This record gives sequence, structure tokens and C-alpha cells, in this order.
Amino acid sequence: MKKKFPLAACLIAAALVIPLAPAVAGTPSEPATLAHGLLAPLSLAVDKNDSVLVTQNFAGRLDRVRDGGGLTNLYTKAQWDVAGVETRGGTTYFLESVGAGGGNPAALKGYVKSVDQAGKVRTIADLAGFERANNPDGDQHYGFGDDVSADCLKGWPAFPPARYEGVVDSHPYATAVEGDTLYIADAGANAILEVDAATGDISTLAVLPPRPAVITAGARIPIDMAGGTVEAPACVVGHEYAFEPVPTDVEIGPDGWLYVSTLPGGPEDPSFGARGAIFKVNPWTGATRLWADDILSPTGIAVADNGDVYAASIFGNEIVKIDARSREATQFLAVNGPAAVELSGDTLYATAGFGPGAPAGTVLKVSID
Repeated sequence: MKKKFPLAACLIAAALVIPLAPAVAGTPSEPATLAHGLLAPLSLAVDKNDSVLVTQNFAGRLDRVRDGGGLTNLYTKAQWDVAGVETRGGTTYFLESVGAGGGNPAALKGYVKSVDQAGKVRTIADLAGFERANNPDGDQHYGFGDDVSADCLKGWPAFPPARYEGVVDSHPYATAVEGDTLYIADAGANAILEVDAATGDISTLAVLPPRPAVITAGARIPIDMAGGTVEAPACVVGHEYAFEPVPTDVEIGPDGWLYVSTLPGGPEDPSFGARGAIFKVNPWTGATRLWADDILSPTGIAVADNGDVYAASIFGNEIVKIDARSREATQFLAVNGPAAVELSGDTLYATAGFGPGAPAGTVLKVSID
């Protein structure tokens, strides 16, 4: 049984129904476009020389943006999802994965890899194999609690399941690097994994908590990727459904903690409200706490030296700034379909233009001052 729609498929489906607003500059200066014509640029990294690396996830490409807007390809794996690029000390780390066809866990494939300055690619760790052997969220309960009767749930659709525990699923999506340690946000496992870059050893640092939502009267439940819905039975109105957390980015903050953005694991569009969140994870103990809530579809974050967080709201068509002290979010930049953000000094880099159809993705940069 699939526990949730694949993240990539959810993003495509939501983009089909949420109109993109005209790209408009917010309070900062007009952003500069570094590259355009990209297909699903869902992650990027900036090295110490402000050279930009970007993944075109659906095309299975990792590229470096050249001056003038051209691309130099560093790695391609057709029919695979290439994501989670990060760079340190001349080494570029990235993720590649293929989902479980037909819900078959044995079909899962996912790795963390690196490519050096000479172009040599190394496989560091088998993330899908770790998921099959350990299933970090296997003891976590999703769906309705015991406050909803079995008779009531007879009217609930077969998918999403009324009650279930985490099953084997893996979609490594984002990476952060600290020394020889790689932190992996796995959007299928609902967990943050810790990988030793030298040995390839993998461990579970943290399993993120479920994301509950109260079912309201007249709520329609998505049952397939074609847009099919059914109205929720009246007897579940007012009760909580615990959706899965879906980590979409992991960054290291100035306090040494990990900042993790999450999608709500149910409808990724605004139909159930702005339910995205940012968690903080203690990298030494795995302790996890909610840091900011009520964010619409945060797919990428960047943490400034003062602790402010910039989040790409892919379906809010904006990049928001979350104040480190008040944790209040305000619009930093209005832009169509932003997916990833990174900071280098006082410059914010972002990907934008995510949506269905012809490749329309861009890489932008703008000052945060």
C-alpha cells in the first residue's frame, strides 16, 4: 500500500490546479536571472566562489550555471530523480532515486553520491537499502485516532488509508553537509538521516512527527493523481487526520541545529490551508521541535547568519522571510513557483518557474539588504 503520493507527482498535480500569478518583485531589488529554460529545477547550491549548481530533477540532471546563462553538465541519469545538491571543499554531493513502481518496496532505489573537480563520481551510501532494512517511521501512526469509530470509517475511501503505520518508502530529496557528515532529508521515509561521507554508514537522526489536520464539513479528500476527490463522511468532521510529514530541505543554522522544511503529506495545495512547517532538529541528540508553522508549501529554505529563515513557497508564488525572534513570516519576493533558495553572504539565490508544460524554470539572485 502506498502511504502517500510521490512528492514529485504531488508537486506536478498541485501545479496543474494552482494558477501562477504574474512574477512581480516584492520589497527587494529586481532579481537578476542567471539561467532559464530549466525543467523542474528543485534544488541548488552555491560554492565559496558563488558558482551556482542546480538540479533539473525530472530530467535527472546536475549542472553548473556558467556566466552568460549556459550550463555545464556534471551528471545525468535519465529516468531518475536527481536532487539535493550541496558542495563543500571542491566536492559536490547529490542524491538520485527511483520510486517503488506499483508500490513494490524492492523496486526502490536511492543513493547519495559525490562528484569531484575532475568529474569522478563516487557512490557513498545506499539510502533505499537502509529504508528497506530499517523503515525509520515504521512505528509511527498516521490517519485517524481511536476517537473515530470503525463503523464511521467504513465510509472513508480506500486511499488515503483511514489508519496506518509508516511503510517502506524512500525519496531522498535534500542534503546538508557538516565536515564528514551528510544530513539527508528523505521525503519518503519522513526522516532525517545521517551519513558518514567517508565510510557510507547510515543512521536515523530523527523521525519527524505527524502533521494533523482537522477535517472540516464539506472537505473533499483527494484519492488519485488525476484530481479525483470524494467528500469526507460527516462522522469524521471535527476529528484530526494525522498526515505524514514530508521533509523537503535541511539546512544548518548559525546555532548548529538543523532547520527542516516540511510539506503536509496530504494535499500540497491550499485546500486544507497553509500547513507547511519548519522544524529544528538537534544534530547531537535528534531532538525535534516545531519552529514555524502555517507556511504554504515550503520546498526549500535558507538560514541567514542572524537566524532569519527564507522559505520558497512553491504554490504561494513567493519567497517568505521568517523572523528569527518573532517567527512571523512576511513576503520577501513575489515570484512564480519558487522551489529552492540558498544564501551566500547578502545574496539570495533561488530557482523559480516550476510548473507543468515546457521547461520554464529559472535561477535568480537578489540582494537581501
